[in-house]
Amino acid sequence: MPPLVHKEKPDLSKKIHELPHKPGVYLMRDRLNRVIYVGKARNLRKRVGQYFMPSRKMTADLKTRALLDSIWDFEVHTVKSEPEALLLEGRLIKEYRPRYNVSFRDDKRFLLVKVDERDEWPRFRLTRIKKDDGARYFGPFAHAGALRQTLTFMRKKFGVLTFGRGSPTPRELKSSTYQVPMKLADTTAEQYRERVTKACEFLAGESREMFAQLEEEMRAAAANLDFERAAEMRNMLDDLRQTTKQMRRFTRHSLPSAIDPAADLQALRNALNLPRLPRVMECFDISNISTTHVVASMVCFRDGVPDKSNYRRYRIKTVEGQDDFASMAEVVRRRYSRILLEAKEAHPDEAEFSQENPAEAIARFSTTFVRLPDLVIVDGGKGQLSSACRELQRLGLHELPIIGLAKEFEEIYRPANPLPMRLPEDSGALRLLQRIRDEAHRFANSYHQLLMKRRIAESILDDCPGVSEHRKQLLLTKFGSVERLRKASVEQIAATEGIGQKLAEHVVAFLATR
Repeated sequence: MPPLVHKEKPDLSKKIHELPHKPGVYLMRDRLNRVIYVGKARNLRKRVGQYFMPSRKMTADLKTRALLDSIWDFEVHTVKSEPEALLLEGRLIKEYRPRYNVSFRDDKRFLLVKVDERDEWPRFRLTRIKKDDGARYFGPFAHAGALRQTLTFMRKKFGVLTFGRGSPTPRELKSSTYQVPMKLADTTAEQYRERVTKACEFLAGESREMFAQLEEEMRAAAANLDFERAAEMRNMLDDLRQTTKQMRRFTRHSLPSAIDPAADLQALRNALNLPRLPRVMECFDISNISTTHVVASMVCFRDGVPDKSNYRRYRIKTVEGQDDFASMAEVVRRRYSRILLEAKEAHPDEAEFSQENPAEAIARFSTTFVRLPDLVIVDGGKGQLSSACRELQRLGLHELPIIGLAKEFEEIYRPANPLPMRLPEDSGALRLLQRIRDEAHRFANSYHQLLMKRRIAESILDDCPGVSEHRKQLLLTKFGSVERLRKASVEQIAATEGIGQKLAEHVVAFLATR
């Protein structure tokens, strides 16, 4: 009998480094390639990487240590959103029944919304089982809390009945909840059905006008500095979007595939017919919840993975109000005019630099610090793409490859092509574009939220007697933030230009009470 060979655990560090910063599901396998654990993640790279940190094993309980000792490999499946990750996690746990999973082992089903339009007074009710009974079903829904908030919104907005059975009860007829647009007691069954139809369209994600209206209300609240109301509207919109967003039903043959950056790059080059492999890509996104702070982000992917050292963020300076097209033009102009300037400064003795095509000149002098991307991506459709193209043409960068990616239907817009391109949902090229677009969106939103938090903190000074807008700016310029101002002494504040001893004492006393 041959001796048993003890295998060394494989080094998975490189594989972890190649994981995307995207939501998805991961499967842990043992030395016999059996699935022993299935988990979901908002960020696959961070979540999976935690399993292989030395400190994790030291602080883990016995069960987790046993799992960590048993992991020899893993695989990941990316999805579009966290709710999809939750649904896929449940699907895979039911399929593989991993020994270290507890959740979903009881075959508990996700919530559905059922409405039987054949009833005289159709009601929207929750259920976990879909039957072939002629009723209409919506779902499944991963987040029960968001779903219940959505049903509450539908009750108030459309005046439809939720829960219960049969005709409206006397209490429901009197309730103020169902008085939109007219009293339920004065509504016929036929008129009520019209409410149900509109509510069904909304739950199916077919009511874009209503989302636009709610977003406008949120922006108006933010513009009026009613940040609490704006935050409530934002949370409501998040719940409604989670509920009405189309969800994929995962089957064994429709599971998303793991990421292969090299293959995705080649697929993207083929799909867009690019002159060379898009090893360096730059993607732009605009974030504007209110006119107070309109910001933009530029993220860079190198060889199909994020190159965070080359991320950039911008505050829009030349655009009044909310104008995505003009904002996109500004940020593209600022980004590539700077690259051209840096190239000139790096090679001041090259007389012919200004005479030839700027892109060709930069290609000749290309360094790791001064280089044009192989592909530019703007988040948006025809309008954003046209604005970006005009700026590139003014800079002489006519041949720089550029596309627009419209999020709603994942359509790809190209210059001089009136019709958009749509790639298959499981295409590696599309997945790569989605990764960089989503990263640009995340980076822009995080910057916007940072500025909003600063603005909320700074607004405290608006209520301080004697501190005008000009004096407030003087204080913030010197100390940087309200928090630093809180830590300053009366003497330090009084030393600020335009701020005397008496006002400094008032400021210190005021901040001490807030």
